Amino acid sequence: MVKLLAKGVSVAALTIAVISGATSLMAQDKTFISIGTGGPTGVYFIAGNQICQQMNRAAEVAKAEGKSYLRCNAPASGGSIYNLNALKSKDLDFGVVQSDWQFHAFKGSSKFEGNAFPELRSVFSLHSEPFQILVAKNSGITGWDGLKGKRVNIGNSGSGQRGTFETLMAAYGVEKSYFSLATELNSTEQSGALCNGNIDAFGYSVGFPNAGVAQAIDGCGASIISLNSEPVKKLVEERPFFRFTRIPRGTYSTLKDDVVTFGVTATLVTRADQPDDVVYALVKAVFDGLEDFKRYHPVFKTLVPKEMIADGLSAPLHPGAVRYYKEKGWM
Repeated sequence: MVKLLAKGVSVAALTIAVISGATSLMAQDKTFISIGTGGPTGVYFIAGNQICQQMNRAAEVAKAEGKSYLRCNAPASGGSIYNLNALKSKDLDFGVVQSDWQFHAFKGSSKFEGNAFPELRSVFSLHSEPFQILVAKNSGITGWDGLKGKRVNIGNSGSGQRGTFETLMAAYGVEKSYFSLATELNSTEQSGALCNGNIDAFGYSVGFPNAGVAQAIDGCGASIISLNSEPVKKLVEERPFFRFTRIPRGTYSTLKDDVVTFGVTATLVTRADQPDDVVYALVKAVFDGLEDFKRYHPVFKTLVPKEMIADGLSAPLHPGAVRYYKEKGWM
């Protein structure tokens, strides 16, 4: 049994009965798993809850046959770094995390220096996540240099976007004092703050299209700046978990030009001690219903199984996941 992490979130809304497929469980037993996600307006939250819904559909069959089933919830959380720490402390069973923070946690680098997580295991990867810096209409900001002396939201502590923003700051050789104000708003708050004139820009690692980004771009004329300077090129060259990506014009109604930036990949992770049958059941529920999963959000449309079991995965695959992938002939 794990702790519920999101205060104020309805358990009835989030708790979902799902099949475990675990033959080691007695029919009358119920096992509860929790998937750490991110802010409630982000794709991580959607992905985690969709995984639970995929498992819920399989649970109906299991319950009708008198078999064991899991209960699954996917509460909002502080994001990648929070999820990794909660996994390590066993307050979570699974977590959606950025590929860069998966790498750092497993290797014991960056924010995880001296606190490596060798028991971390990959399950599969999801969508690509370009790092986007949104700037307010009439702010005069057209590139990184324009952020100097501005009010910039660098993200809440523990979030992947905060970690990536700090990595970008290091690449440019600047600290918080580079900005007139460095706020720590979460992903739910930042678009409103930009549109209300409380900040001039914010950074966000998220798949596209995204409701929060649309709120700022289509709602109050914000724009996204390109990040393809020499410091960023060096950053991508030196780190295998980063890659350049392009946000096509028209992704949002007022986005008139392509935006070039860098980013990571969203990944699902767990611990080595997670029972193989539980991981197998989760993986089976997702991949057996992958076409339904892909229809749930536009960012999932390009998901391809053979990429999902390899891209952005620094930690070893969990044996429960490997079992399914071998059954499908993907490994």
